[in-house]
Amino acid sequence: MPAIRRLSPETINRIAAGEVVERPASAIKELVENAIDAGARRIDVSVESGGLTRLIVEDDGSGMDADMLALAVERHATSKLPVSEAGDDLLNIETMGFRGEALPSIGSVARMEICTQSAEIGEAWSLSVEGGRTGEPRPAPPLGRRGTRVEVRDLFYATPARLKFLKSERAETTAINDILKRLALSRADIGFFLNSDGRSRLSLPAETASDPAAARRARLSGLLGRDFGENALAIDQEREGVSVSGWASLPTYNRGSNQFQFLFVNGRPVRDKLLVGAVRGAYQDFLARDRHPVVALYVDLPTDEVDVNVHPAKAEVRFRDAGLVRGLIVGALRHALAGAGHRASTTVAGYALGKVQPQSSPSAGLWSGSRSWAGAAVSPGYERSLQPDGAGDVAYPVREDQASGFGVSARVEPDYLAEPPGPSGAPHEESGGESGQPGADWPLGVARAQLHATYVVAQTADGIVIVDQHAAHERLVYERMKAQLRASGVARQSLLVPEIVELDETEARRVLDRAEELAELGLVIEPFGAGAIAVRETPALLKRLDVQGLIRDLADELAEYDEALSLKEKLEEVVGTMACHGSVRAGRRLSGAEMNALLREMEATPHSGQCNHGRPTYVELKLADIERLFGRR
Repeated sequence: MPAIRRLSPETINRIAAGEVVERPASAIKELVENAIDAGARRIDVSVESGGLTRLIVEDDGSGMDADMLALAVERHATSKLPVSEAGDDLLNIETMGFRGEALPSIGSVARMEICTQSAEIGEAWSLSVEGGRTGEPRPAPPLGRRGTRVEVRDLFYATPARLKFLKSERAETTAINDILKRLALSRADIGFFLNSDGRSRLSLPAETASDPAAARRARLSGLLGRDFGENALAIDQEREGVSVSGWASLPTYNRGSNQFQFLFVNGRPVRDKLLVGAVRGAYQDFLARDRHPVVALYVDLPTDEVDVNVHPAKAEVRFRDAGLVRGLIVGALRHALAGAGHRASTTVAGYALGKVQPQSSPSAGLWSGSRSWAGAAVSPGYERSLQPDGAGDVAYPVREDQASGFGVSARVEPDYLAEPPGPSGAPHEESGGESGQPGADWPLGVARAQLHATYVVAQTADGIVIVDQHAAHERLVYERMKAQLRASGVARQSLLVPEIVELDETEARRVLDRAEELAELGLVIEPFGAGAIAVRETPALLKRLDVQGLIRDLADELAEYDEALSLKEKLEEVVGTMACHGSVRAGRRLSGAEMNALLREMEATPHSGQCNHGRPTYVELKLADIERLFGRR
């Protein structure tokens, strides 16, 4: 066996760089966090060739003098760790950085030059580090302000093997942009600017609003667009000293990946599995597994209740009471979603309007002849159209081969232009108020027609609503069945012979620790020796259940998300299938009373704006938008 020896400082720095500086975006993250900790109010980042050739980070923070500059590039030298009676305090960290590894790690694999000035008027100092070889501080031309400028050239030139594992310049630039966006969302009071190869890629001036929540919302709208602001639900909950605030999208406003989930703990951007699992758990009832909500959540708690020193890049954290944090996030999100009622994303209507194309006037082959006004005879080849304003019947010529199709697939409900009758059978007075529109107080309006025996068309005070009757009724039935399950509990069926599942001892203990929770979901388990679990009862709803696969999935999910999602999702899938088969099918003709009853129940039922997979159950088109389509505005 070779003799044990101490590694050289250069090798130590390069090993540390492998943990801290994974790619150009990692180096920029460390440098920008240093700028934030230095009190900067504006941070400018410039990159060339995805940051591989050159990257510069400039800030207007406190700057450094010559002595501090020399210490800054030494390993484990930092000004950020608080000092307690027991020494350096790693449990009360309030800064972004604290290890003192970033600058020496970057300098060990690149050519780095730091120029800094600690006063508005005074001398500036610069220092160079090249491949781990550190120069001495030397006077430099004044910057004209206090702050620091760090320039990094030829990243990984000292470790060329690392270059083989990097992605394209475009991918690296995208990663830098994503890192800066997350940091910008954590600190709306700081301006962030990114210039890539001479082009501006990000420009976010500091938000000046005195209210932090208003500043964060303005920053979010600037980054995610106006659509998110219109379709986001405010989150603000607190429990036992832990608070969660921010915004979460409606289920119908979703994305194909979770990269638009921004999570922060005490102002630090994190990608923590527990938090990601909490978001997934809160939305599991509304979205398919391959769809993800857009959220920006800020978790604030005492610094001694969270450990940020558990990941080399500080991307993950560990909570002292993980159950409290997770429960608070899930509860806050579900409370906000329940409060949204039947709301659906406004982007649904925008997408529909965007698909509408102006058409030229109809061909003479389809529309011919002159109008026949009220009181005139109508020939067999004509369809009659009721005028809502009472102007009478107007006949429009339609070819006979198309008239029968129109008659079957669409009709108007003349008896339901006003509010439907009350319990006594007598009609109510119209509730249009000053608008004069019947049912103006009803968000989903009054049913006017049914199209293709599938879509209900309703008129609101300022537009129209088109409802997919099957998707809407499926959601209503699903919510009723869930309420019944909560009231009566999940029915169980006993297995004639208990199913024995062999697991790793740690995995088995993890699942058995949640036996009580699983029993509430209809799954009764008990220990069966070291690393084995005996399954005695399963949910009666799950007829053909792969018990072995389910237990293993639960073990994996408890390790990753700290929640038994598989069983819940399987139960909800069965309930969703039952709701689908038990709901009004597309193709069924509904009466006016049935259509209006469907609309009223949708208004009274939470989450009725989307089906069980996050698709919208209705589209609302505002009158102003319709008028624009016809050139009236």
